[in-house]
Amino acid sequence: MNPSPGSTPFATLTPDALLDALVAVGLDPDGRLLSLNSFENRVYLVWMADGSARVVKFYRAGRWSDAAILEEHDFVRELLAKEIPVVAPLVLDGRTLHQVGDLRFAVYPRQGGRSPEFEQPETLRRMGRALARLHCVGELHPFVSRRTLDLHSFGEEPSDFLYAGRFLPDELDEVYFGVVDQALDGVLDAYERAGAIGQLRLHGDCHAGNVLWTESGPYFVDFDDSCMGPAVQDLWMLLSGDRGEQEGQLREVLAGYEEFREFDRRELHLVEALRTLRLIHYSGWLARRCDDPAFVRAFPWFNSTRYWQERILELREQIPLMQEASLRV
Repeated sequence: MNPSPGSTPFATLTPDALLDALVAVGLDPDGRLLSLNSFENRVYLVWMADGSARVVKFYRAGRWSDAAILEEHDFVRELLAKEIPVVAPLVLDGRTLHQVGDLRFAVYPRQGGRSPEFEQPETLRRMGRALARLHCVGELHPFVSRRTLDLHSFGEEPSDFLYAGRFLPDELDEVYFGVVDQALDGVLDAYERAGAIGQLRLHGDCHAGNVLWTESGPYFVDFDDSCMGPAVQDLWMLLSGDRGEQEGQLREVLAGYEEFREFDRRELHLVEALRTLRLIHYSGWLARRCDDPAFVRAFPWFNSTRYWQERILELREQIPLMQEASLRV
């Protein structure tokens, strides 16, 4: 059974509870720990008595079922078995997902690396190769317990949550949801232009913060948002700048990608639609976390009048972008 979220998430996750949880799965922490940057879950670097270190992720209660988490773990370990550069959960006591009291957690090896330089053509080509290999594994069979990235899960559902919770100031409520409706119409049009496209298991959140760069190339980390969806979802967040710059970057990515896997160009109709869904989903994600003290400190500007004014402008800018011709490569 999936634990229910409390009014204060992670209230029982004290340093002593963290260390006791690791001892319970056979590890020997020496008491040193460092909190790492993560808002959705709680992630720590913890040193062991032998001088080594492990990364420990404690899962937010109420977000994913055990089955969904285990499906993510199985996918990442499947990738690791195929020598795809990922950081996979360790098997301890025959399991990758552990529970002590109300705390669910997984333990990972420590992986060094730096932020990737996506402005470098060779970096983009190597990312393309690695993502193609990841997708070759991802298309072998579907997720059963994890969500699919689509108009409902990333657009309608978070929008409905915001509307039901009356998060917006009264004077902006009608304007915001009117713009969301127009934006979702644009998303639907983009999917119709793309036609029937394939769905596969994805990283799902492949931005620079979830890639560690080493001399041997990229290592993909944090598959917490892994989902079913189109392959282009793992590609578009590598792109930046104006249209011409993005087309040049995409050519480099696909030059590497298509060494291992064919890419369906029809998916390029979805780039701005997927960006639009991500923007809508992000506001819903913040709203669901507004009772978390860590979120209040990190996002003090959320739910202000200015925040919603900026979101309205952002979505208004996306509507014509979705109507433009797809990127050309």
